[in-house]
Amino acid sequence: MAVYLDHAATTPMRPEAIDAMVDAMRLVGNPASIHSAGQHAKRVLEESRERIAATLGVDGIEVVFTGNGTEAVNLAIKGLWWSRQASTPDGSGARRRILVPAGEHHATVDTVEWLATHEGAVVDEVPLDGVGRLRLDVLERLLDEHAASVALVTMLWANNEVGTIQPVAEVARLTAAAGVPLHVDAVSAYGQVPIDVRGIRRDTQAPRGAGLVALSVSAHKIGGPTGIGALVLDRSASLEPLIHGGGQQRKVRSGTQDVAAAAAFAAAAEAVQSALPEDAARMAGLRDRLISGALAAVPGVHLSGDPTADGRLPGNVHLSFDGCEGDSLLFLLDAAGVAVSTGSACQAGVPEPSHVLMAMGRTEADARGALRITLGHDSTDADVEAFLAALPAAHAQAAKAGLAARATSFDR
Repeated sequence: MAVYLDHAATTPMRPEAIDAMVDAMRLVGNPASIHSAGQHAKRVLEESRERIAATLGVDGIEVVFTGNGTEAVNLAIKGLWWSRQASTPDGSGARRRILVPAGEHHATVDTVEWLATHEGAVVDEVPLDGVGRLRLDVLERLLDEHAASVALVTMLWANNEVGTIQPVAEVARLTAAAGVPLHVDAVSAYGQVPIDVRGIRRDTQAPRGAGLVALSVSAHKIGGPTGIGALVLDRSASLEPLIHGGGQQRKVRSGTQDVAAAAAFAAAAEAVQSALPEDAARMAGLRDRLISGALAAVPGVHLSGDPTADGRLPGNVHLSFDGCEGDSLLFLLDAAGVAVSTGSACQAGVPEPSHVLMAMGRTEADARGALRITLGHDSTDADVEAFLAALPAAHAQAAKAGLAARATSFDR
């Protein structure tokens, strides 16, 4: 079996989640039905919701199940933006501004761009520093200058490419003081760092509808199934739904809910939560060994993101290689039995430089020569050793090939 080091893309399902899903799939009954079969399914669904909520520091009613993390992000950003247009004090609908850091996940980038194109949203981009952390001073200035016209602030809990942990509590405090709602995409962070939404709202003295009111997560990043995510939505938040019909889940997300997926999500969430301190420490140890080994194994390799142990996700390693295409390294490592990811996005089948590294001030060559190596709950010392053993030969071949020309015959 190949060595799997792409857990940030998806991580293998945990045995507890598989067992829970199989058991729940045997149930018959729509959880919206009032007969006994339906009510039994509803009980399993709501117990699962409560179990997931406990791992996020919220109440069950504040967990809205979605089809995936991307839907949760879309629901939060579009729903908050639409709601804020209808709720300006003077009725002018002038809250058209969205504050968003550079280098966000494409679930956010594409959603914000859609609102700008189709709904007239005004997007203010908050720059990143050299390690990929948003510039708090710029965000504070924008909130001071434009709070009355800001619909929302949206940000990652931790950057999904370079793993840098963002100052969520500080941003929550600034948005609470400005009376602006904050959405946090915690898809990459969930299961690797503690998350306590209620604690952040309490510590930042968030008023109703402001500060941290929405947070997105996804089951398949923590060992649950694909096809289910969740949006944590504070009771005080006002949000317009994306989907209508049926009024399930506080009329925020209509549609018949997947009981089996929810049960599996809950099993994975509890397994992660029960072992979080120990598992994070174990992954961080593997991460640090991988970083030091890679830096020593080949020339011209650079670590991206926060270099401090507490400043990046415990399972994230992001490296750039001088004079190499990240895609070349990926395919060569894959041929050697090691699965990793590039640090770039692929649009319409064409590799593009990492927009995250570009936002951090790195060169296009750096951005094109990146690899993301991510660890998970079942990663081992042997996995790290296999990567380090395969890297020198893969690097030598990729360096020999060099950087591919950007122009093609279609550009003529």
